Amino acid sequence: MTAVTIDHFKRAAIDIGTNGDNDTLPFDMDIRFIKDKCDKLASLGFRYFSELEKNTAKHAKNEIESLQVFSERLLVPTGSSGFRITTKIHPFWNMYFNALGVAIAERNEPNRSDRAHSYRYVSEGEGIFDKAKSWRVYKESTLADQALHRSEAVVIQTDISNFYEHIYHHRLENCIADLFPESPTISTQIDRLLSQFASGRSFGLPVGGQCSRILAELLMSSIDQMLTDSGVIWHRYVDDFTLITKSQEDAYRALSTLSHALADYGLSLNRTKTTILSGKHYIDLVQMQLGTTNDEDKVLREIDLHFDPYSDSKIADYSELKKTVQELDIQAILNLELHKAAPDTFLLAQISRTLKFQSPLIAEQLCATMLDSRNLNAFRASWSTIMRGISAVRAENDNEIIFDRLDEMLDRIPEHSSHLLLPEANCLHFLKTIRFKRSDKRARYVLELFNNSRSETIKRACIDCWRQWHDRPSFIRLRNQWPMLGSQSQRMLWLAAADYGDDGLYFRKQIRPSLSKSWHLGIERKDQPTFLSIYEAWAENGVQ
Repeated sequence: MTAVTIDHFKRAAIDIGTNGDNDTLPFDMDIRFIKDKCDKLASLGFRYFSELEKNTAKHAKNEIESLQVFSERLLVPTGSSGFRITTKIHPFWNMYFNALGVAIAERNEPNRSDRAHSYRYVSEGEGIFDKAKSWRVYKESTLADQALHRSEAVVIQTDISNFYEHIYHHRLENCIADLFPESPTISTQIDRLLSQFASGRSFGLPVGGQCSRILAELLMSSIDQMLTDSGVIWHRYVDDFTLITKSQEDAYRALSTLSHALADYGLSLNRTKTTILSGKHYIDLVQMQLGTTNDEDKVLREIDLHFDPYSDSKIADYSELKKTVQELDIQAILNLELHKAAPDTFLLAQISRTLKFQSPLIAEQLCATMLDSRNLNAFRASWSTIMRGISAVRAENDNEIIFDRLDEMLDRIPEHSSHLLLPEANCLHFLKTIRFKRSDKRARYVLELFNNSRSETIKRACIDCWRQWHDRPSFIRLRNQWPMLGSQSQRMLWLAAADYGDDGLYFRKQIRPSLSKSWHLGIERKDQPTFLSIYEAWAENGVQ
């Protein structure tokens, strides 16, 4: 049996279609494309993998190095004042990368310790990770550890400094080779794809996607094993560690052991986030983090806002969830957050997720509070979840009574909070929220953004706004700029052309012969389906 099968590619495609390609960015039309054409794209990816696997690692290295793999680095806020880089990857190569990741996760999962609580692989379902595993469960597991309740227990809380950015590709390549001794190319393929995403650098994982999480966990499995072999009692969630020791002296030894283990892989601890606490102090601290003095806060924190529209009891489940949400005084909870120096990002995320379950007038009131210029700046660390929540409200026809008011609030954002739109991720979330209806203000904003942005992903989102608005003048202008557009923007314009009648038909006929060069991936084979042919068929009549 081969190490990677077509089922791995199908799972990767289904996961992207369900959960998106990058958790820091909003869904775009490529997610819909992957979901709709899951089987064909999986077959295309598996065919290419099989060709490489039949040959040598050197051949695979040369093949992937010869490709032009689109990826783009985008700025994402982290916290209220920090930033990091996320990576937007071409939809096919993102699926391909994730498919190899699924195979790695499947092979590595039996090797992992129960004390590693992050991104646990599950063999069935639309997602590839266990939804029951979370940061909260990680913290609760530390509280339940018997070692914590010894009278002299000492606890270390620490994390790895710039974790994803410092992961060395060659170390990962060796870990993958150990995991797949029967495969000549998997480790090489991952190493060369990572090099493509990192612009030739030999370190760093692209932030936001599933395969990067899997690769990080694979590397950390070696660290976990060294801690266990050394007798250290530990719990981990991604790069956050909790070490439970018997004394101050034992804590120092454990910290030294962890530091040595990390150094072997080119990693180090974040000294500013390393704290040593007594067992009792740690328990009090974590209980405060997980709990709250406000009963309604507690309910909101613990409510599971995931709704499965395909369950047998979907109507009853939705009604019960809506009833629970509407019984809470969300506005009072939100007002309390406004008075905090550092608003609780998880609580704000939960508030944003509840918006779609509120009555229209309550939803409008909550949106008005969050979108007020002073409040929005205070809540800037939660920008993406706020925009997602408002977008969900704006997408629901039952809320039509408040659409005009919401649109007015959104149109004022570029005027009073332009600084919050500078990070590309924030801008993308905003574009997703204003796509429902054209106004003069947002039309000017989108045109100026398109003309001034260097980001292909931003330009695609602008074109999608014009597509949604059925903005014919913008389509005519763009079709005349076709040779100057990047291939990713071209694909969005090609999709949009279906909505413009004869103008769109003539445009497609005119530029169709050039597509094989513009959208060339380098894996095309004679008389076989290609990415171009799959996308053309999908976009033929447009997508609602």
